[in-house]
Amino acid sequence: MKPILITIALVLFFAAAKAQMTDTSKKVNADSAKKWIPVDVEPMPPGGVMGLYQYLEKNLKYPKVAKANNVQGKVRVEFVVEKDGSLSNIKVTESLTPETDAEAIRLIQNCAKWTPGSARGMPVRVRYSVPVKFELP
Repeated sequence: MKPILITIALVLFFAAAKAQMTDTSKKVNADSAKKWIPVDVEPMPPGGVMGLYQYLEKNLKYPKVAKANNVQGKVRVEFVVEKDGSLSNIKVTESLTPETDAEAIRLIQNCAKWTPGSARGMPVRVRYSVPVKFELP
């Protein structure tokens, strides 16, 4: 189990996070004024990356239908870590089944606030992606 957690932690650590900045120097359409730039400091879940995976492992409730059908794999969930550390815009970007997708979303929705990321010394919104693994013993 430890090698799996270490592998997951490394994948998450090397995943690229992008911060959203608003360019206020030009008057243009609000949607086109937002751009994603690299962050100086990545957002961090409570307890760090290992804390996140311990939370996911402890709180994951394997869907009964998925368990009965021996469904295994991963669901990738993307979200935005806001400037205050809350999580928003939670969506599945890599699906397994509707039941496992809903469980992965539930887990991320119930996460405690994160330490926000920063760019140029200021807290920024950061788009983040996390794989949630569904494995039967």
